[in-house]
Amino acid sequence: MFIDEAVIQVRSGKGGDGCVSFRREKYIPKGGPDGGNGGDGGSVVIVGDPNINTLLDYRSRFHWHARNGQPGTSRDCSGEAADDLLLHVPPGTLIYNEDTSELIADIDAPGKRAIVAKGGRGGFGNIHFKSSTNQTPREAEPGGPNEELRLRLELKLMADVGLLGMPNAGKSTLLRAVSKARPMVADFPFTTLKPQLGIAELDAERRLVFADIPGLIGGAAEGVGLGHDFLKHVERTRLLIHLLDVAPLDGSDPAENYHVIRRELAHYSTDLAEKDEIIVINKIDLVAAEEREALIDKLAGKLGFGKGERPMVISGATRQGVRELLDRCWQMSARVPEKWA
Repeated sequence: MFIDEAVIQVRSGKGGDGCVSFRREKYIPKGGPDGGNGGDGGSVVIVGDPNINTLLDYRSRFHWHARNGQPGTSRDCSGEAADDLLLHVPPGTLIYNEDTSELIADIDAPGKRAIVAKGGRGGFGNIHFKSSTNQTPREAEPGGPNEELRLRLELKLMADVGLLGMPNAGKSTLLRAVSKARPMVADFPFTTLKPQLGIAELDAERRLVFADIPGLIGGAAEGVGLGHDFLKHVERTRLLIHLLDVAPLDGSDPAENYHVIRRELAHYSTDLAEKDEIIVINKIDLVAAEEREALIDKLAGKLGFGKGERPMVISGATRQGVRELLDRCWQMSARVPEKWA
């Protein structure tokens, strides 16, 4: 199950109280204060973990509380500090304050950490307050308070290449062709209901992470269809492949389908619309060989290609042109700065 959003309540640990105590031993008159300090409370820390790919654990459990620090004791013994509570999330997770919508942290790399609730500091015992003018202090500090807040965790997939296109454009078939991912493939729209990731191994030293985003339709930026929930995942990709079905089942124009999705991208995010893109005509095996050249030229004109320029042409089912597409993706992704939008 792919879960990309969750709301949780976190609470750090309270600091332990300082101790008021005086040393009383035989043959040691005026032993003086010996109350120890309290231990620090545990903090709540979010950690990027590459071995996790969904937020499922946080949908099934709402409360996440760190332990309190232990109070100080006599004989100048400090209380035990509590361990931090580590919450492991997939890289690409955004942490928001649910009540204010403020972005607290962006866990955009494996191993990255963010303290979202600081544990309370342990209070000083009365030995801390001893001085030449106050040799028998009877005061100690209480432990510092904890922090409690509600967080919204929002996952945006991190991939090199995002696959875009109308429903049934062949995105899942292409993902199966370039990687070992096995998304469901069928001849009806909206077969893919959740994002899928796959790793394309070009050779021993080159690989690309592909993200198959559920099909978009007109109005996706306003929540029509499935696109509104998943457009956010495309924001993390470095490069887009825009797949066009050369022979849509509904008889629509592939070029017009392209422009529909481009408008949705621009409506959703200007930055997203400006990402590098490879336009790819898919399912070319469905067109008679003698008709292909004329059809490609016609589509190139409608898509705004200049004279002598053409979109890439592939067949995900027969793998025609797939290797050339992977090499092109590698070349283009290498030019993009290695950071996530």
